[in-house]
Amino acid sequence: MMKAQTGKAVEVTLPNEMGLLRAVTRAVAEKGVNILSAAAWTKGQEAVISLVTDDNLRAADALRAKGYAVREPEVVLVELAHKPGMLESLANKLWKAGVDIRHLNTTGLAGQEKTLVVLGTSDNQRAVVTLNV
Repeated sequence: MMKAQTGKAVEVTLPNEMGLLRAVTRAVAEKGVNILSAAAWTKGQEAVISLVTDDNLRAADALRAKGYAVREPEVVLVELAHKPGMLESLANKLWKAGVDIRHLNTTGLAGQEKTLVVLGTSDNQRAVVTLNV
C-alpha cells in the first residue's frame, strides 16, 4: 500500500565544511520546525542539505535569515508500508510508467508499520498518479 503526493524540500548548497549540518539543523530547530526527512551529500567542494519539514515556510525563512540561499524543489512524498518488497514495488511501478528516479531517500525502524520515502523524478506528477493506483 502506497500513498503519494507532491511536496517541497528545503535545500541549501554551501561550501563543504565541518559543522554545516549542525548549523543548518540548529537554525530550523530554533524556529520549532520538525524535520521529517533529511538528506545530505557532497558534490566536489560543496555540500547539499535537503530537508522535508512540517513547516517549510518557517524552515526556509530561518535559513534565509542566516544568510543561506534556499531552494525549494518539488519532491514526491510516499507513505509506504514498511515490509519486504515495498521499495521494489515502488521502483517497478515507476519503471513501468517510464518515470526516472533522480534521487531517493528513506529509512525505517524495525517495528514501524510505515515509512516515508522522498524522491525526485523526471515527472513528479506522473509519479504521484502512478504510485496512487
